[in-house]
Amino acid sequence: MYLARVYNSRAATVDAMNRLARETSPYLLQHADNPVDWYPWGDEAFERARGEDRPILLSVGYAACHWCHVMEHESFEDDATAQVMNERFVNVKVDREERPDVDAVYMEAVVALTGSGGWPMTVFLTPDGEPFFGGTYFPPAPRHGLPGFPQLLVAISDAYRERRGDVARQAAALVEAIRRSTEQAPSREPLTESLLTGAARGLRAQLDPVNGGFGPAPKFPNAPALEFLLRRGEVEPVTLTLDAMAAGGMYDLVGGGFHRYSVDEGWLVPHFEKMLYDNALLAPAYLHAWVVTGTDRYRQVAEETLDYMLRELRLEHGGFASAQDADTDGVEGLTYTWAEEEGAPAELLQPFEHGRSIIRGELDAETRARLFEIRERRPKPLRDDKAVAAWNGLAVAALAEAGRRLERPDYVDAARAGAEFLLGPLSDAEGRLHRTFRAGEAKGTGYLEDYADVAKRPLRAARGDRRAALAGGSAAARAPRRRAVRRRGARGLLPDAVARRAARRAAEGSRRPSDPLGKLDAGVRAPAPGTHLRRRRARAARRLGVPAGPRRGRARAVRVRLAALRARSPLLAAEGAAIVGPPDSEVARAALAPFDPNAVVAFGPSHDVPLLAGKDLVDGRPAVFVCERFACRAPVTDAARLAGAASSP
Repeated sequence: MYLARVYNSRAATVDAMNRLARETSPYLLQHADNPVDWYPWGDEAFERARGEDRPILLSVGYAACHWCHVMEHESFEDDATAQVMNERFVNVKVDREERPDVDAVYMEAVVALTGSGGWPMTVFLTPDGEPFFGGTYFPPAPRHGLPGFPQLLVAISDAYRERRGDVARQAAALVEAIRRSTEQAPSREPLTESLLTGAARGLRAQLDPVNGGFGPAPKFPNAPALEFLLRRGEVEPVTLTLDAMAAGGMYDLVGGGFHRYSVDEGWLVPHFEKMLYDNALLAPAYLHAWVVTGTDRYRQVAEETLDYMLRELRLEHGGFASAQDADTDGVEGLTYTWAEEEGAPAELLQPFEHGRSIIRGELDAETRARLFEIRERRPKPLRDDKAVAAWNGLAVAALAEAGRRLERPDYVDAARAGAEFLLGPLSDAEGRLHRTFRAGEAKGTGYLEDYADVAKRPLRAARGDRRAALAGGSAAARAPRRRAVRRRGARGLLPDAVARRAARRAAEGSRRPSDPLGKLDAGVRAPAPGTHLRRRRARAARRLGVPAGPRRGRARAVRVRLAALRARSPLLAAEGAAIVGPPDSEVARAALAPFDPNAVVAFGPSHDVPLLAGKDLVDGRPAVFVCERFACRAPVTDAARLAGAASSP
């Protein structure tokens, strides 16, 4: 079965009918012995499609995806279905985590066609890469209003051969829909307080007043939205959501860490995959809520989540794996759920399926340790041990800040090792980022999201750790402008010739929502050679402050406005603190203690950073210079005098 495969057995299958055995992606390797004649994304597949005038069947997913496993087992492992695929299509398999560009464009087509998206994603393309039909999961036989996959294959193939005009018109309409959805005109609207107030009002209107979170089921943990509201001082909706998510189910009460999302409104029943990026974003959200409210439970969840990352996702080279699977031995949630006789408190068990239950409620430390010991004897879900640059940037940031705030040297050491990994195996000789690293091989040039998250996160959180800051500063310097990034090899959307033909204008306007704003955030926090550059970046922030379109929804709107909030203060007011001396000195710790995410902090002494220019120890003592509007006050050497005047995470 697919879950029993060993990823590193590629050498034994190099001569397999499909070509995925030569890949490094665990998701592609999961499909390496399918009877389907798979190609990885690339010119070879499209050249064959053009030469034989066949449509392309594009299948996109990721290694930890439950329904991807289901469709593989039902269809891609089935000889009869594979025969139809091989006779009628050129079949292309893509790991969305390796190629977010390909995933993003064709997901736009699927959403335009069906109104929703997800994984596995199944898209039918012309030999030039233009989508003309698509969906997500298709069952092996008709059910729940979905056609059976074998019947769909025949129908699509017949339509391509016999109704080419209809196919061409549908493809043109979908490419136009992609173009429209991805265009983003520069905004002339200034970044005012009313823009942020409107964003907060919109979030409150969508808040579930009983269970927290935003909107109906399925519910995804929206860390950027929670951080935005917390920064606005709107604590109640944040704590409602954090409490509900941490009650058990969505949150792993026994081993720590969050599953990807909840299928119900109450955060009880999750899809059980655990993603690095979710946990690296949620840990700081709980940490910041602890700083603001003093609630020890939030600190506990933050620590348990980071402990989970170190225990289950950390790799031997210092980086972090992408995810853990939803399934164990082909059963979703088997590792994380409990039967009545397995030792979990009966009063805390909530029914799941297959006679198993989810733990929800309060676990004392002794019971938690006992259950964890029992669970450690079970088989574990497979781990996608591919390291993604962007997500490792998020992990380094979370660990660096938590290490400082919680006085956890192990977190600081892990952040430092992660920064070394970003500067080493995940960078080339000239300092350009790769996208992924696995099995000793770096693959792909970095995307904008990689530069954004590797740049801004360590810069924002390192606070005195030179190597973590260097990782962020290097990435920020490598991604100052979109055109320069492209010239140096960092990919925007769809760099391949085939994909450019599919959506040439979409490639100019489509990015992950946070990418340009994250890059801007990194740029304004990186050392700048003068205030004129910061002001120029302020103008860039204004142009990016465009309200999100209605279909892009809550996540993009929040990130745009969150970035506006971040950018406005350090850019236009140049607020911050110059700290001269050790970051663990009393005065430095006092400056860093409050929650003020808009401040820029620089550690010195240094002659290379403008904020630190001319600043040194005061009579040999560490000092903090609080700065505002490009002017700094007299240095403070007494921690008691700061009283929260300087800050930041």
